[in-house]
Amino acid sequence: MKPEKLLPIAEKARNMAYAPYSEFYVGAAIVDEQGNIHSGCNVENAAYPIGCCAEQSAVAQMILNGGKSIKQILIIGKPGNTCPPCGACRQIIAEHGDASTQIHLETADGQFSTQSIDELLPNAFHPSKL
Repeated sequence: MKPEKLLPIAEKARNMAYAPYSEFYVGAAIVDEQGNIHSGCNVENAAYPIGCCAEQSAVAQMILNGGKSIKQILIIGKPGNTCPPCGACRQIIAEHGDASTQIHLETADGQFSTQSIDELLPNAFHPSKL
């Protein structure tokens, strides 16, 4: 699926984000192995470390809806700025995806860059290492 098709879903999620402290609103849209789309937004908390990233909430929705694996994820933040996933989210994407999982990021010029999870998180810690 082209990232352009995921953009309205990620934008809707970003518009629902709860970020009164940082005003950093993020939306994510996932395509799972069945072709179903799941979305998520960031949710902050006054006790900063216990907030939830958009990618985390999208993965939770995917699992809740029966999805097993991330095939693609689009992550968007403030329009005009690329919003790569944080380290924790890279690990979550790696655990719920595979080497072919595509991460799409909206670029400053309104285009999209795409990378694999292996490019964003080389030598990731996977459950197979337990």
